[in-house]
Amino acid sequence: MGMLAGKVAIVTGAGNGVGRGEAILLADHGAKVVVNDLGTSVSGDGADQKVADQVVEAITARGGEAVANYDSVADFQGAANMVKTAIDAFGRLDVLVNNAGVLRDKMMFSMSPEDFDAVMKVHVYGTFNTMRHASEHWRAESKAGRQPSAAIVNTVSSAGLQGQESQINYGAAKAGIAAMTVIASLELSRYGVRANCVGPGGFTRMVGQARPDIEIKNPEEYTAFDPMNPGNSAPAVVWLASDESKPVTGQVLRMVGNSLCVYKPWEMGEEFFSNDKDGNPVQWDPARVGHFLGRYHFRTANPGMHAQYRR
Repeated sequence: MGMLAGKVAIVTGAGNGVGRGEAILLADHGAKVVVNDLGTSVSGDGADQKVADQVVEAITARGGEAVANYDSVADFQGAANMVKTAIDAFGRLDVLVNNAGVLRDKMMFSMSPEDFDAVMKVHVYGTFNTMRHASEHWRAESKAGRQPSAAIVNTVSSAGLQGQESQINYGAAKAGIAAMTVIASLELSRYGVRANCVGPGGFTRMVGQARPDIEIKNPEEYTAFDPMNPGNSAPAVVWLASDESKPVTGQVLRMVGNSLCVYKPWEMGEEFFSNDKDGNPVQWDPARVGHFLGRYHFRTANPGMHAQYRR
């Protein structure tokens, strides 16, 4: 059996790397999988149906069940077709894993609007498109008296949550996905849907662009533990997809190698107030803004900054 027995999952961008590892492990744990991949290059060019077909073959060779879908997540109707594929093939949908992505790295001052848009369309619009159609289905199921126990797992990156030069498009997209996921968790909990993120790592085709000396292997080809296996994050996806993860929602996990942690969301730090000598609230004076932040915040958060306030 397995912890996902009876579940049906869509995995976008499942043809290579992280998505491939997720699709295979979901199937290993009993899920029936729709393997979605347009079969493009890392930059989003071209199309090749064999990319998705090969993952379906890998899953069925291991005793699992899977079908291929070749639609683009960036296409609104294509995303609807993915949901239809799951229901037509397996009769239901329980899990949506968004992993499809492209990369067009450039420094901000050299990046074209086309390169920015291409990354946004696949990552941000793609994640929205699939969530939009899956959530519509689950909401209808809930209103019909068939309350789902469903899960969305989106893919984020340290490029968006911590920052990375030359990736202002990719980083903005990944930060946006994290925000969309938190909002989805608030909107969909009443319909029995959880929404979380996983930040993976490893030697993927994207890494291979910058490091041509690295051998890029499929996750299932690793015969021993390797901290750079892109399939190392798949166990977190399996758990989040399972009913054992109830009621975890709105969280952003990072699983790289053998490391697991939970990202802290944007949160307010120490709060200061501007008052006059009698304690009445007054508007801040710009010099006092610098004084308070420099003396009480930057001094501890960023040692070395604003040394003039250390007194």
